[in-house]
Amino acid sequence: MTAEIRPGVLDDLPALLDVYNHQILTSHSTFDLEEMTLEQRTEWFGHYTPDGPHRLLVADVDGRAVGYATSSMFRAKAAYAPSVETSIYLATDATGQGIGRILYSELLRQLEAHPGLHRAYAGVALPNDASEGLHRALGFTEVGTYTEVGFKMDRYVDVRWYERDLGV
Repeated sequence: MTAEIRPGVLDDLPALLDVYNHQILTSHSTFDLEEMTLEQRTEWFGHYTPDGPHRLLVADVDGRAVGYATSSMFRAKAAYAPSVETSIYLATDATGQGIGRILYSELLRQLEAHPGLHRAYAGVALPNDASEGLHRALGFTEVGTYTEVGFKMDRYVDVRWYERDLGV
């Protein structure tokens, strides 16, 4: 499976919604508890631009969006502006094929080239060996763990935080 990595477009939203809603229902990789609607995801889409610090990249395989990676506002206070929080989600049939690494690598490459960005942060709900391995392989280092910070699927969930220098 070969993926083209490109900026997300509105036409991707139904596929991206399917990917995300599947994660909501089947995993603790997101702490959302209820499926999102297309209207909610359309509003979410408006937070991203192809050339700003907050980006949405899509992995496209044969015209189908099979995953996405984002950089979002880390925190709302102005002093946090040089930092972004990154996330990645893949369709189940797109995992284990290197698509996530290619997609996330491109997002990080673009963030490194963006003036004024200093650090990327990622929270990984535990356990998630694949996500932790991906983050380490792409140069993230562990900076701490929030223990039992969320409750999903009848249990408390820890979140391990990773950071990566963006070279600025």
